[in-house]
Amino acid sequence: MATYENPVYPRSFPDPFVLEHRGEYWAYCTGPWPDGRRFGILYSRDLVAWRPLAGALAPLRPEGADWPCYWAPEVAYWEGRFFLYYSVGDEERMEIRVAEAERPEGPFADSGRRLAPQPPDPFAIDAHPFLAPDGSRWLFYATDFLAHSHVGTGIVADRLEDPWTLAGAPRPITRALYDWQVYHPNRPEKGGVRWHTVEGPFVLFRKGLYYEMYSGGNWQNPTYGVSYAVSDTLEAPGEWAQAADGERVLPVLRTLPGKVIGPGHNSVVRGPDHRQLWCVYHRWDVERGERVMAIDPLDWAGERLLVLGPSTGPRPAPRLPAVTELFAGRRPAGASSFLAVVSARLPGKEGTCGIGLYARAGQPPDLQLLLTAEGRAVLVLAEGDGEERLDLRGGLSPGAFHKIAMEVDGARVGLSLDDLPLWSGRIAPSPAAPPELALLAPEGRDAFSGFSLTLGWEDLFYPEAGDPAGLGWEVLSGTWRLTGRELAGEAEGTETAEIVKGPLFADYELVVNLRLLPGAAPDGGWGIHPARTVSKPGPLLALVRSGAGWALAVRGLEGAERSERLLAFPVGFTPTFFQQIRIEKAGGCLAIAWEDHSLGEFAVSLEPARPGLQVRRAAAEVDAVRVTAPR
Repeated sequence: MATYENPVYPRSFPDPFVLEHRGEYWAYCTGPWPDGRRFGILYSRDLVAWRPLAGALAPLRPEGADWPCYWAPEVAYWEGRFFLYYSVGDEERMEIRVAEAERPEGPFADSGRRLAPQPPDPFAIDAHPFLAPDGSRWLFYATDFLAHSHVGTGIVADRLEDPWTLAGAPRPITRALYDWQVYHPNRPEKGGVRWHTVEGPFVLFRKGLYYEMYSGGNWQNPTYGVSYAVSDTLEAPGEWAQAADGERVLPVLRTLPGKVIGPGHNSVVRGPDHRQLWCVYHRWDVERGERVMAIDPLDWAGERLLVLGPSTGPRPAPRLPAVTELFAGRRPAGASSFLAVVSARLPGKEGTCGIGLYARAGQPPDLQLLLTAEGRAVLVLAEGDGEERLDLRGGLSPGAFHKIAMEVDGARVGLSLDDLPLWSGRIAPSPAAPPELALLAPEGRDAFSGFSLTLGWEDLFYPEAGDPAGLGWEVLSGTWRLTGRELAGEAEGTETAEIVKGPLFADYELVVNLRLLPGAAPDGGWGIHPARTVSKPGPLLALVRSGAGWALAVRGLEGAERSERLLAFPVGFTPTFFQQIRIEKAGGCLAIAWEDHSLGEFAVSLEPARPGLQVRRAAAEVDAVRVTAPR
């Protein structure tokens, strides 16, 4: 298995932001670059090996003088152009501007537009453009609050009316509340006031909630780190609810004395498999006196955001998709569950381009998603001997690349366009063979870029599916139902409740988020069958009480000298909160981890397998299950 080790770029690269575009990655950083330009750029195909390019922007010349500070760039792709949002000034007075380019590597040219701060405030930094699920765009940024109860820098949000214009109504989102966010107890530059800092916003959306990550405090303090705030709407009248108070709940990324100093100012990007999210952040290299770039996986357990880091040794590298090369004609997907991603455009001024799905051999396509020369996204569905056409979205730039993602999980299909949900529905898959894909365009391959296909599936248990069977789960015993946005299992009237889901893969990563509901019997708990084959249930990982704490009991290992092995969870493990179990099945080995803590490795059958879940004399809820198979 390929590994990486932080830092992934061991030279100065502060405030890193990473953009994924057409299956490739560009990273941007604060400050000057060796070529004399501002905002360094790196290029990568895998998030691990990075190559430096030219700087993004020539220095500005306001009224004949240089601005010394160029901070925290972020780049947004908007209908074929790239917009770099950045802050510039002399540290005391900072403003947010936007520059433009035709390519992610630049060169960028300043637009002449100043977006923030709002008068009379002289200070605005750390611009973060955010595309909401409804297609609206927002700019989050940091500014000073001198009349707040905790004086210092906080974060606001304002709607972007177009790439260059804010609505002009910024609202406070996150301001300092806790002592861990103190930057200086009596900051001289601010008149000796106790100064707090909350800065570096980055926003994510998951299961109906918005998560705003931010950095708080001073990197020189051991309390410094990255935390997050949560809201169920972008237009909440009050501030978002902060997760960390610095005492009972600590930041998700924080200093590890003697190991990692000052991890902060992060961005988040999907890995090459388009499944796993990665947190990109800087940390201090004490010997060099510089901030260097690091990456670690980002995930959730229920509503709790977590970063599996900061890591200090070799870790599994970002997983690559099963297929990356473009193809002509129809191609078998390789499994009945997969995620296909491709960027498409119309090089000419007429025709269509897109992607087609064929679920039955020798039959017309079950569906086609087409981009038209009129700038529309059209879905064509097979209907008996004919077809149905659905006009799903307009206002697209036909000559610009648009990212199409097709998620197929048995009978279910979901489509997104430019990272926005577009359509979901069902097909009638063939039981004899996996579906086939086709790239559809009159201009052939020139219309496509960045194709990838990742085998596997992910369930977040949205209630629209109706019941577990609608998601492809097979109930073996007990009661299983979708409730809210979880899968609930209960061993009612039976010793255990069990449920499984395919297809079979020889090797895969399995990620499961689950919790025990109150009222379980003393010997009750949840369980995971990480590798059920056609003929055998395989090993069982069972949550059990162990003294005053909790452990995973590993049962049913092949050739095991003992019938059960205990893997203890750390002190403070709370089973009634959602917990994440990560399991890697590879080459006859089963590696088990709780979040970023390795618990053990065991031999397992080489046969293709699928996961199963169990509830024993209890009730439990499952927040998410993800299976990702290698190439």
